[in-house]
Amino acid sequence: MTLIMNLRSTCLSLGLCLGLTATAQADFTLSSPVFGNGTSLGSTQVFNGFGCTGSNVSPALNWSGAPAGTRSYAVTVYDPDAPTGSGWWHWVLFNLPADSQGLPAGAGDASQHLLPASAVQSRTDFGKPGYGGPCPPVGDKPHRYIFTVFALKTDKLPLEADTGPAMVGFYLNQQKLGTASITAYYGR
Repeated sequence: MTLIMNLRSTCLSLGLCLGLTATAQADFTLSSPVFGNGTSLGSTQVFNGFGCTGSNVSPALNWSGAPAGTRSYAVTVYDPDAPTGSGWWHWVLFNLPADSQGLPAGAGDASQHLLPASAVQSRTDFGKPGYGGPCPPVGDKPHRYIFTVFALKTDKLPLEADTGPAMVGFYLNQQKLGTASITAYYGR
């Protein structure tokens, strides 16, 4: 692994990396026992509001193979197909400890107290912290919901629960060592 990291560092500084970056991060994976990559989300994960009648429960997520040096994690759920011009952020969660290996179902509901004390759920495009499930417009094509876990090189992002998704994204991209994603679909 040290050899791969040294080669990666050298080729990055020379601008020569093509396949090595993908190989170095290939072991970092995200999965869910509730849905597979490319499958549909069920009514349990769907938002309850805006005309949708789901249970609004965040799915269980599991990750493994994070890059060496990971000091914390963040999780986001993003819909790039929302008719807003900028997509829709459904969940923004950060400051998960480095020993985290996943999240239980329902972790996106603060009243359930399923997250570590250090974790922060910040504001989504629903205007408040916590998980907000899919609720695309009726008749629209099924939307993509991209679940991403970020392995970060810092113990803590210096942000609060009222921080908007764009600012959190800025910090995530400044501090990331690697990401793993899975995409689910939902339409109505």
